[in-house]
Amino acid sequence: MNVTSRPYAARRSQSGITLVGLLFWAVLISMFALVLMKVFPAVTEYRTIQSMVNKAARDGGSTVQDIRNAFDRAASVEYGVTSITAKDLEITKEDDKVVVKFAYDREIELMDPVYLLLKFHGQSK
Repeated sequence: MNVTSRPYAARRSQSGITLVGLLFWAVLISMFALVLMKVFPAVTEYRTIQSMVNKAARDGGSTVQDIRNAFDRAASVEYGVTSITAKDLEITKEDDKVVVKFAYDREIELMDPVYLLLKFHGQSK
């Protein structure tokens, strides 16, 4: 008698993911992707602001107004920088070096009652 033809032959156990498990992971990955898609533009804007501040501190001039004007010129050229203006910059001089500091908050709506608050700060190098 053949082993596979026996009615009491051991069944092979099935492995894999269930429909409920699949839905759980799909929802989890979708929520993570949503957060990433909402946060990515804010992080990109922060990196742009950081480079603008570095350039303004390095090449902007020696007075506070010159540095603010250099930042405004760079902000008018760069697309999408809306979170900070030249008035928000804190400009000091440390050891004969101009240091430009900035800080701002960015609020991102995830779903109607849920918001994500990002706090950015930095200074020129």
